[in-house]
Amino acid sequence: MSAQSEGEYAEALQNYYEAMRLEIDPYDRSYIPYNIGLIHTSNGEHAKALEYYFQALERNPSLPQAFNNMAVICHYVRLSIL
Repeated sequence: MSAQSEGEYAEALQNYYEAMRLEIDPYDRSYIPYNIGLIHTSNGEHAKALEYYFQALERNPSLPQAFNNMAVICHYVRLSIL
């Protein structure tokens, strides 16, 4: 997460993709796509972000942060269309 907090999103994504390959704990694994979604949200890539938030929720349906971020994206996209 260090690279992500420093704004090094490309490096952070590589680290998360590697973590997806290596992490075996299902609970911990649910946070990896969530964090990837955060990066895509920060980059304005809303469709990709939603895809990863859905993946996080498939692994952990009780991840309120993912639901919240999805709602924020839907609200933002709706407002930008108007």
